[in-house]
Amino acid sequence: MVSRPPPAPTLAELRPMLLCERKTIPRGPGWHFEIKYDGYRLLATTGDAPRLKSRNGANATTWFPELVESLAALPAGYILDGEVCVLDAIGKSDFERLHKRAKRKGWYRGADAVAYCVFDLLVGKKKDLRNQPIERRKAALQKLLASPPPGMLYVADVDDGTWLYGQALRLGLEGCGEARGLGVPLWGAIARLDKN
Repeated sequence: MVSRPPPAPTLAELRPMLLCERKTIPRGPGWHFEIKYDGYRLLATTGDAPRLKSRNGANATTWFPELVESLAALPAGYILDGEVCVLDAIGKSDFERLHKRAKRKGWYRGADAVAYCVFDLLVGKKKDLRNQPIERRKAALQKLLASPPPGMLYVADVDDGTWLYGQALRLGLEGCGEARGLGVPLWGAIARLDKN
């Protein structure tokens, strides 16, 4: 008898792993670094009836209707993890403008456009990917967002954390996050670097 893998978790069952602050940049093989955006952490489903969930578990689907429209353009069966942001001309996130926009809970004339900066794929094709190496999840996410719908951004990673962190500070960005890629789930390996 062949055993079937357990069903993939639903959006209701998932919680984002919160970032822990670091004072130093990890070194050695297997580390992946990416820009840290300052926004609202949201998990999102794709397909016919997309849903958004905040890191506190709130249903955020009505907050950003243009994002829901973009998620509907993607195939069903995926759960994404990312940060919704308002970005300026150089790609720097502006938390105050995002908060002002989100307080209105929906689009309105003159509203700032939002970008969903997606950095992880938790479920792909209705399969739980959380125990897959970060390299495999990022590759699947990059393929899914190869031609991203409007307002969606794939967050690429690099292997030189010192360089990326220096660039982030030079541009006045939030910092950078990191994950260990040696088969360790991102849930326990990503961290936010402190700007101090």
